[in-house]
Amino acid sequence: MRTATAIAAAVRSGDISAASVAARTLDALRADRHVAVTRVLAERAMAEASAVDARIARGEDAGQLAGVPYVVKDLFDVEGLPTTAGSAARAKGPAAAADAESVRRLQAAGAVLCATVNMDAFAYGFATVNADYGTTRNPHDPARLAGGSSGGSAAAVAAGLVPLALGSDTNGSVRVPASLCGLYGLRPARGDLPVAGTFPFAESFDEIGPFAADLGDLAMVWEVLRGGAVAPSAAAPRIARLGGRFRENADPAQLAAIDAIAPDAPLLVLPDVPRARSAAFVITAYEGGHLHREALKADPFGYDPAVRDRLIAGALLPDALYERALAFRTEYVARIEALVSDFDVLLAPSAPCSAPLIADPMILIDGEPSPARSNLGIHTQSITFTGLPVLAVPLKRPGALPLGLQLIGMRGGEGALLRLAHELEERGVTGVSMPAGAYAGEMT
Repeated sequence: MRTATAIAAAVRSGDISAASVAARTLDALRADRHVAVTRVLAERAMAEASAVDARIARGEDAGQLAGVPYVVKDLFDVEGLPTTAGSAARAKGPAAAADAESVRRLQAAGAVLCATVNMDAFAYGFATVNADYGTTRNPHDPARLAGGSSGGSAAAVAAGLVPLALGSDTNGSVRVPASLCGLYGLRPARGDLPVAGTFPFAESFDEIGPFAADLGDLAMVWEVLRGGAVAPSAAAPRIARLGGRFRENADPAQLAAIDAIAPDAPLLVLPDVPRARSAAFVITAYEGGHLHREALKADPFGYDPAVRDRLIAGALLPDALYERALAFRTEYVARIEALVSDFDVLLAPSAPCSAPLIADPMILIDGEPSPARSNLGIHTQSITFTGLPVLAVPLKRPGALPLGLQLIGMRGGEGALLRLAHELEERGVTGVSMPAGAYAGEMT
């Protein structure tokens, strides 16, 4: 698969047509072998591609993403289709009256929506193990998890089916699959990108974010979504490494990479990380449970069993506990912002390990086997709590299972994240290695 940047340039120049790009992409999506795709949107994709070609034929600007195919996690509204949020119980529900705001912005920039993709039901999990739509498989090893809850988005890009995908991140649902599938993924700063028209999970934390196999592509789609560019920082970023819990549950290769990136950077220990993660669990469970409370009463057996019980438990949490967690969050954010104010980028692992086996979905946490579905976000949840922007970057590991890092920025400091990510890629520390057998998709 060519990069989004190359596809858009070729379409705008007339070297290829958006319709030919869309047709080849649709063929590849129909042949998906990783349980990533839930619905192929052939009619819509060809109509959007033809509209791009018509604009070019008229000599009009076809947009920054002219003819670039992409997919969305199945919680983004797509006009005329029910928004399943990963649950077959919603598949016969009312159709969305309009596209999600993010989809509208991508279409205005010339991008072509080709499919909706798999996820953990109602985004509640880090695995993309779905009772209704199947378990998404990691393109680097189909016997392993792709991560979640945006696993279908990550797998579609990692398999080379599309250059771009949209996911959502509540507690790590972009960063974890980006790490396990070896991609770039962005969780933006709180409120940076539009969430209108996406099915909520826990509104205190929900954000949307893109996946890409190319750093330039990721920056471009982010600019389109936010409605403006952010220039890379001119100054070298001030870096700190996160210590404490962030070094206790990590792959040695992640720690070695962090230490090689910034060997002289201070080792910063954030306070109360386990408590922050626990509070994030409480807020997530409470908000998710209360969102689904009436639907659970009406049709509890329409829910994925693995998700249903967690939602019921969340709905039963007392209001006072939720209010305590919110109060702690306010206090915690102020403490963290004061602690990290002298830095531009914090380095930490993303998922604590490479992709677990689907047949044995357990990982080691503090030396003990723990369920991957709830614990792959051990390093992402407490960062979500702060609302800071995070760029997930893949370590350069050709032939090995992917591992990733979090580049954590300050509010308004995304330029520093982009600068450091480009530098790390140039140094050969980070970068995407496509799996064997990935779809090449030459657009001739």
